[in-house]
This record gives sequence, structure tokens and C-alpha cells, in this order.
Amino acid sequence: MRASYYQEQWQALQQAPTDESIESLAQRVACSFVDRYYYSDEYNREYIHLLCEMATHFSDQAQNQLAASALFGIVIERLCDDFEELQTETYNRLICQVVKFLCEHESGQPLESELNGFHLRTEEQLYERIETIRLSPDQRLPIMANPKKILVLSRITIGADVAITSVICQRMANYYPDASIIVIGDAKLRQVFGDESGILVRELTYSRRGGLLERFLVWLDLLEQIRTEIDSLSPAEFLLLDPDSRLTQLGVLPLVPLQNYRFFNSRGKKGYSAKASVSELTNLWLDKILGNHKFCYPKIWPDSACLQQAQQLRETLDPNKQARLITLNFGVGGNIRKRVSGDFESELVMTLLRDSNVRVILDIGFGAEERNRSELIIEVASKDGIATQTVGFDELNTAAPNCRLLGVECTVGEIAALIANSDEFIGYDSACQHIAAAEEVKTYTVFAGSNNVRFIRRWHACGSNTSEIIYVDTISKDTQLDNADIIARLMDLRQP
Repeated sequence: MRASYYQEQWQALQQAPTDESIESLAQRVACSFVDRYYYSDEYNREYIHLLCEMATHFSDQAQNQLAASALFGIVIERLCDDFEELQTETYNRLICQVVKFLCEHESGQPLESELNGFHLRTEEQLYERIETIRLSPDQRLPIMANPKKILVLSRITIGADVAITSVICQRMANYYPDASIIVIGDAKLRQVFGDESGILVRELTYSRRGGLLERFLVWLDLLEQIRTEIDSLSPAEFLLLDPDSRLTQLGVLPLVPLQNYRFFNSRGKKGYSAKASVSELTNLWLDKILGNHKFCYPKIWPDSACLQQAQQLRETLDPNKQARLITLNFGVGGNIRKRVSGDFESELVMTLLRDSNVRVILDIGFGAEERNRSELIIEVASKDGIATQTVGFDELNTAAPNCRLLGVECTVGEIAALIANSDEFIGYDSACQHIAAAEEVKTYTVFAGSNNVRFIRRWHACGSNTSEIIYVDTISKDTQLDNADIIARLMDLRQP
């Protein structure tokens, strides 16, 4: 489809825009870009320009967000999730084009001004910078380096921060014991990087579902924070580590001189093992920049008070220390393709509870949709005669000793504490699988929502204890899912 056709559709749409018409056109433009790219490696600048225009045109930010969601959800995330070098280069080209567009937008003048300060005045200069970083060998840090501060950018999602950022922080703390380790990201990070970690968290929010300008202009806030942190330091006294962070749009936007910056290209680079998880790749990258080989598994540090409450709950449910405690989380972060639909979840819970020795903790989840599914599971179990109860985390002391299915409303840090005191964790591909593996708890992940083998291998949980996946094809339209088969495979893996 010619871009001029979509441009005509866009001009007509502006006369009487509706949410439905904006979303439909944006999705068609985004999909057409992907179609041409997959078919012949064609990079159609006009499609990307049109999506940028649609994402910044309206006074109603909710309408702008429709096109931004299509650009990120359909185009950008697909380029990132393939974990291939070719797509990484295309991603860099695309983001540089978007940055150039925003620099010419009336709200993007501060963006342009700051980039000029880095001598990045053109789209091509920005592209050459990130491509040079991508194609260059990972440079070892100077042997005599003794930084006072090591700044680590968040990966934005809790799961990725556990799988990647926690590894970086541990390795850096071991190698530079006198340095302050500072992670810049969401306040929720404090729930998994607690006081005992020694990691400082500086709060900066990135909206994964925000508008186009919102996602890029957060870089200005990040620059301000970085400059505050290093204001009194010499160039020899700080390092900044970027683990493919959305805060810099995966390394495209600069922060400090390259001598103080190291970039972990987690998506694709020559020499990367096709089988390694992102946690293993992070360790390989750190081996190169540090010059040593001291592997660290992901780790988290939940709040000690939460851990104590979770331990007391375990003693209530398992006073004789003979029960098997399994924590479940069926959250998918809004990505319904990661779910197995129908009655799978309630059937799984009921299968687990057939063993009279099993006690199940069910994370109620976040949002109305997850809560409704959890309530349905509890209702099914209750009708079958199972002792059930639902409490908030701060009400754990009210849990009945005979309860076999306990629904708990909890935060990230609280579910981490519950998992830490469990024998097993079962859930979908989400933050909790990485949390469980980091806590050395047996982890079983029902991995749905992707047919990309590389993606699945990269994002499987990494820990010193058992970590298994049960792959489910929820993508192919002709696939008939057999819940009994999925559950049987999971139960087989659980056997000693």
C-alpha cells in the first residue's frame, strides 16, 4: 500500500476524528510498515513520519496516545523482541527518525537544544553514534578506575530489572566495593532492592503506555538527575551503565561522555549464544567490561518486615512443616496473549489441590480483570469444598489454619516475600517468575504469547534452583489448546 494513500486517509480523518478511526488508521499504517519490512527489508520513512504526526497532532492527549501505542506496540516492540542484529539496526534508525521529528515539534525544542550540546545536530549523527556503540566491541573499564558512584539505569519493568539490573548491581558492588550503586527508575524498585541490598534508588517514572512526547521527553528529566548526581565528581569518579533502558530509548539518547558510559546491547550482537537467558548474557557482558568471571544469579532483597509476616503465615498454614506451599500469580502485565484462556487457571489450581498436602497462595493481581479471574478461581474451589479465604497482606495474621487456597491482595514487594517462603512458584511469563528464580524457589512458567524461540530462551527465569517452562502456543489460530495436556506436562515437571 502506498504511503500517499494513508496520507490521504489521514487528511480526511482530521475533518471528523474519532477514537475508532484514529486507532484503525494508526494500526493499519503500523502493520503496513511491518509488512514491507518483513517482506523485503524495506524501511518506509513515510509510514513512520505519519505515525509521529498522528501521535502529536491532537489537543486531546488520549487521541495522540492511540497512534503512539500503535507505533510502539506494533512496530517498535516487534523489532526489539526478535533479538536479532538486523532488527536492532532498524530500531536505531527508526528511533533516530522519531527523535528528529520531535526536535522539529514545538514541544520538542528542549530535546533539540540538549542534543546540540552533545554535538548531535542531525539525525545521521545520532544514528552514527548508536551504531558505533552497537558495532564496537565491549570496552573494558580502565584497570585503575575507582569510581565513587556507579549509576545504573532501570529496565523499566520489574521482571527485567530483576533479571538484568540486579546482576549488574551485584557484580559492580563486588568489583568496586567502595562505590555507591544508584539505580534510576520507578519507586517500586525499592520493594525488590530493599535496604539490605545497599542499592540506592532514585525515582524517575517512565510511562510505558504514555504518549510519544511523554516517552521521549522523560530523557530531559533523566539528564537533570544524572547531572545532579555527578555535579561534584570528576570524570574519573563516576560510571553510567545503560542496560538497554527505555529511559534512553535503548541507548539512542546520550547522557554522559562515552568514556564514562557502557551500554549492554541485550537484543543482538555477534558472539551472543542463541540459548542464553538475558541474565546469562548480562554476566557475559560484565565479564568483558570488568575483565573477570564471577557469575551472579539475579537477586532481590524484599523488606524484612514483609518476609517476617510471610514466614508467620507459613507457620500458620503449615504448623507441622509437612505441607507443600505453592504461590501462584496469573498476571500478564496487560498482555492477554500470555494467558491461557478459558478455565485453565481454575483447572490448574484444582489439580494442585487434589494433593491434600498442598496449600496454595494466589496473588489476587492488579486491576479489575485480574481480580475477577482470581475471584472466579476461589469461587470454583470453594464450591468444591476447599477451605478458601481472601485477605490483604496486612491481614495475613487472620488466615485460618485450615485454609488450603488463600487469596492475597499484595504489592510487588509483598508477593516477593510470599514467594520467598514458598516451596514452588507457578505463573505466566511475568515479573514473578524472575522474582521466584532470584529467591531460589522452584519456578514453573507457563510460557505463552510468543512463537519466537529466541525470545523464550532469552526471557526464561534464571536461578540456582529448578526453573522450567511449559510452552503454550496461543498465537497460531489453528491451535486447539488442551488444558488437561498443559496441566499434565506441568505436573510431570514437578515430580521429584
